[in-house]
Amino acid sequence: MERLLMLAEFQRALQAKAPQRWKHLNFSEPTSTAAPTMSADLWRREFDSEFCARPPTDINDAVTQAAINNLSQTHPEESAKRMLSPQQMTIFCTLLIITGVIASQWPLSTLIVLNAAATIYYLCAIVFRVWLVALGLTAEVHAPTPARAANRTLPGITILLPLHRDAKALPMLANAINTLDYPDYKKDVKLLLEECDRDTIAEAYRLRLDKKFHVIIVPKQAPQTKPKACNVGLELARGELIVIYDAEDSPEPDQLRRAAAAFAGRDENLACVQARLNYYNRKDNWLTRLFTLEYSLWFDWLLPALQRMGAPIPLGGTSNFFKTNVLRAVGGWDPYNVTEDADLGLRLSRLGYRVEVIASTTFEEANCKASNWVRQRSRWLKGYLQTWLVHMRHPQRIIATTGWRGFMAVQLFVAGNLFSATINPLMWAVFIVWLAWRPPIFEQLFPAPLFQLNMFSLVLGNLFFVFMMMIGPLKRGWGELSIYGLTAPAYWLLTSFAAYKALWQAVWRPHYWEKTEHVISDAARQRHAEALRTYFTNGQN
Repeated sequence: MERLLMLAEFQRALQAKAPQRWKHLNFSEPTSTAAPTMSADLWRREFDSEFCARPPTDINDAVTQAAINNLSQTHPEESAKRMLSPQQMTIFCTLLIITGVIASQWPLSTLIVLNAAATIYYLCAIVFRVWLVALGLTAEVHAPTPARAANRTLPGITILLPLHRDAKALPMLANAINTLDYPDYKKDVKLLLEECDRDTIAEAYRLRLDKKFHVIIVPKQAPQTKPKACNVGLELARGELIVIYDAEDSPEPDQLRRAAAAFAGRDENLACVQARLNYYNRKDNWLTRLFTLEYSLWFDWLLPALQRMGAPIPLGGTSNFFKTNVLRAVGGWDPYNVTEDADLGLRLSRLGYRVEVIASTTFEEANCKASNWVRQRSRWLKGYLQTWLVHMRHPQRIIATTGWRGFMAVQLFVAGNLFSATINPLMWAVFIVWLAWRPPIFEQLFPAPLFQLNMFSLVLGNLFFVFMMMIGPLKRGWGELSIYGLTAPAYWLLTSFAAYKALWQAVWRPHYWEKTEHVISDAARQRHAEALRTYFTNGQN
């Protein structure tokens, strides 16, 4: 009942603005939130190559404003437009003042309490990960048989390709989309290009993608983020399902059919299926190997474990397939959240919908340069903080729909990614100072029971995390990478640096989308050259 009431509230607010949004588009105003069902003949007329051979769509102001403000105006407490709601700001300032007053009177006791709180949280996060790995040992990822039904019965799929400064990646992405095993007239491909991104627009014309895809020029208007572009695509989407692919993505050819099969005959509460992600350049250098270990653990172990325990699943930013009508009903993506994927996964769960992981992989380019990796990771961690703050505005709603397990998952898994990364180096610093100098003040700051708990959490916790990194790739048969898990503490030091950068940006640049550069590895450059040869040799243009 709680879920139905919340969803009804969402739909009433969104539908109040719907007529103004839909009447500006090139198709009639829908009579409900359900995506229109099209016959095979209509799909052919709508989406064959001649239909797509048209100039880029210039988005009018009504669609742009809907993409930017739809969620923040209808449900401001669901949006990260403000990092802290007024109520959260009041609570935060009150706690800060109380802590300051207490610290001024009892500084030593305050430090001991804060240390104890951080240590207990860190230990709880470790125990929760242990539980997830145990569940991950036996958690099965749904492996739907690729749909081989008559093409006319397959659902239409809108494919969103949001790109920004990705001219080099465009030939590879276009080639990957062209090789997907799915009827062309059932694929509604939206190439979303930023108005200011002249290089990528020029490359799209050079490849003549306007003859095959629906090119959409997204106006330059703040916030300039991927979820804003995706919302523009959602406004124009015609498929019953909708999926996002990033610039460097290379999905397995049968992924669309597997996703269609995953939804076929399932209950209405299944709103999204998430394909797994991993890397094709995993052996480039130390950083790409550790990144691969982390992603293998995340998508092959931890997310299936969350699914098994019925907890909210923070989605990956790509290869997630949604029911279009459900995505519209819950307000689409939050353009102010820089990890809009994780936020949407939690919102779906809180509204009573379900997310599942499927056994299909999209391969990407792993960051092989530390500076580029830090830019990407700091954005992710900042977004996880945004997501946690948004969904903690009404924590009782998480408990009502996902139970205490789901609530704890939000605290220890979503928030834990950032908070554990900020706590870890501080605990190591304390340990090193104690080991090297044994300062007398430590006996006061760390009473014996607290010091023992601190050391237990630090040493055994990090050893277990190393073990998790080492078993991460085993489900894929990549055992040769496991030995690199022993160097994970150095990788976590990079993560902590990115975490502190994320905290700084959360205060001063909360909605800034820090761009990740693509096609920087030898493997990606080789794929780029091969894609160009394939494209022009085989006449795909």
